[in-house]
Amino acid sequence: MTIERRSFLKLAAGTATLGGMAAGGLSAPALAQGAAARTLRFVPQANLANFDPIWGTQYVVRNAAMLVWDTLYGLDSKLEPRRQMVESEAVSADGLTWTFKLRPGLKFHDGAPVLAKDAVASLARWAVRDPMGQMIRAIQNELVAVDDSTFRWSLKKPYPKMLLALAKNNAPCSFIMPERIAKTDPFQQISEYIGSGPFRFVREEWVPGAKAVFAKFDGYVPRDEAPDWMAGGKKVSVDRVEWVIMPDPATAASALQNGEVDWWENPISDLVPLLKRNRNINVDIADPLGNIGSFRMNHLHAPFNDPRARRAVLMAMSQEDYMRPLAGDDNSLWKESASFFTPGTPLYTEAGGEIMKGKRDYEAAKRLLAEAGYKGEPITLVVAQDQPITKAFGDVSADLLKRIGMNVDFVATDWGTVGSRRALKTPPSQGGWHIFHTWHAGADCMNPAAYTAIRANGDGAWFGWPKNDTLEGYRDEWFAAPDLAAEKAAIAKMNKEAMDFGLFAPTGFFLSYQAWRKNVSGVVKAPIPFFWGVTKS
Repeated sequence: MTIERRSFLKLAAGTATLGGMAAGGLSAPALAQGAAARTLRFVPQANLANFDPIWGTQYVVRNAAMLVWDTLYGLDSKLEPRRQMVESEAVSADGLTWTFKLRPGLKFHDGAPVLAKDAVASLARWAVRDPMGQMIRAIQNELVAVDDSTFRWSLKKPYPKMLLALAKNNAPCSFIMPERIAKTDPFQQISEYIGSGPFRFVREEWVPGAKAVFAKFDGYVPRDEAPDWMAGGKKVSVDRVEWVIMPDPATAASALQNGEVDWWENPISDLVPLLKRNRNINVDIADPLGNIGSFRMNHLHAPFNDPRARRAVLMAMSQEDYMRPLAGDDNSLWKESASFFTPGTPLYTEAGGEIMKGKRDYEAAKRLLAEAGYKGEPITLVVAQDQPITKAFGDVSADLLKRIGMNVDFVATDWGTVGSRRALKTPPSQGGWHIFHTWHAGADCMNPAAYTAIRANGDGAWFGWPKNDTLEGYRDEWFAAPDLAAEKAAIAKMNKEAMDFGLFAPTGFFLSYQAWRKNVSGVVKAPIPFFWGVTKS
């Protein structure tokens, strides 16, 4: 980002006002003082364009889903699974049969009780789309309801990480829906948004591109424990949470300073010094585990169906070029990382990462592209302009690709469209894609268990659909590892193979801020904005 743009953003943030009409076109609500204190206005990272947390993996959808749908288990801040909807579980001595009993009093937002058949249908749909669910499904004998409150999952061989699979926070999470909704084809989006979580979705107030509203569900009975991320008692202290979509950072900064919104999920670093000077605003790192940027290539279509083309990107890429637009001059917010795994965690490795280190070699990259058969065809780069992270990455990539001789078809769009388009396997010339940008929460990338993007199982893999049996074998080796040393050895082999294969291109490790007004309390550091335990005075 240029100095001129930074100056403009700071000026705009300091002078723009929502007034009677928001800069983004939203009318400012006339709330009575009491109602205002019971309504939390939140600026999310992106527009909530669709709302099926199983069909896709966008974080913004997962984050909204956390309010509406509950899970059988929840991951706490120690990254340990704890019971949530489940009252008890039992596993047979041979590890082949898991029996789960739901806690009493669970109710969906339409008043129907939550039954075992709902959990069975929900898990069956989730298991088709989720990497850990796919593993369980591959060794499944049966998944059946025993009675209204009990269901059984019997396997052909043990799966020791069952509770982690049901508790994990990365998308898709195993959210529980009514049976009739959960029976929707997992490759088709649901059209009814009924859950049993602490908030209900107010569909009649949903205006994609403008706002989404969640109202406290009075029928929710939280666990009698302190809240801890996805675990514990999800006790709600506000009547409404309103997500206000503000893709322009200056508008969001102004709204936060003026008290017209209460919490901003991801303020850009250029505006953080301005926000920190406001005595009514708290600013802090959102999640110490950070994020790993991703330059995701489509393995189905030329030229990226050839590993030489993918490696050309790796050898030409400068992670600093990607990180500077996000972090500005604050070097504490980012680091170069020749790895697919989270820096600072026990399994971190840079094995095989030499291709991403040292001087960028554009000429060698051009030669590799030629060897891969690239002859100047258009490369479809799909970039969400309403998401600061992806917009910054996309601008850098457009320049990078041109430097190595590629003909760039830059498709400027919104994050919701990226989420839909990246699911298409059609050729880029027919509405598909070659490249899109995203990022992965560090909490998701600590190991391969729930790391969707590290899979290389072809049609069952994440968008881009890479296939590499060797990489999958190393992943299985990690699951079977008897100790930490063996886990580290397997991860090192995974990282090297993924680099050699050009699975995707990591664009660097970075931290993000969040900001909220000081009359709001209970905001925690986590990979997800959690709304239970949050109060507003």
